[in-house]
Amino acid sequence: MSSTRDVTLNAAPHASDVTADGAAWLASATAYPRGTLAFWEERPAAPVVLPCGSVFDVVSAPAVFGRRMLDRMWDEGPGSGPVAEYRGRMLLFTAPGTAQRLPSLLEWEEWSARGRSGGRAGAVPPLLCHGAGDAVTVPAPVGPPARSGSRWLVAPDTRQPWLPGPEILLWAAVRAARAAVRISVFPSADQGAKVYDVSRRR
Repeated sequence: MSSTRDVTLNAAPHASDVTADGAAWLASATAYPRGTLAFWEERPAAPVVLPCGSVFDVVSAPAVFGRRMLDRMWDEGPGSGPVAEYRGRMLLFTAPGTAQRLPSLLEWEEWSARGRSGGRAGAVPPLLCHGAGDAVTVPAPVGPPARSGSRWLVAPDTRQPWLPGPEILLWAAVRAARAAVRISVFPSADQGAKVYDVSRRR
């Protein structure tokens, strides 16, 4: 009889499904990857805390702004790495080093929330950048219902996923900020129904 993890992680792939290879990649960020995978096998719906800085960094954005960034990355750019939604924040998995570099790029381009005198103060809301020495809680490979606000939007599906660097995150943040100031007379589409075509990812 196959284990819970075999059943839940080897199902037909979907953008929000974590595959066995994706789970192995996530677990590789920990000091004891086998223990993390064993934990998921026993409790596949449990969130877990993962360290940042070696395998990936994480940029955490407010949900609405993070969704705008993600839309820009998929509609106009190269796509994204894995992305999760956790407790009202969008967690964008990025290349190691992004957490250290992105804030200075935003400030240099005058898009930082702190801004410069006469700059675009507040144009990009504060982004929480998690790198070396930090850890984040991510949804489990098999998450609870979407209404809980804890789920994968673009789940890891390979042992070596493509991860955007700081320049791509800067580009997405600037375009999302510009889009935020546009006024539309039409209600926004149901953002929960958005599906990202991971086959387009570079």
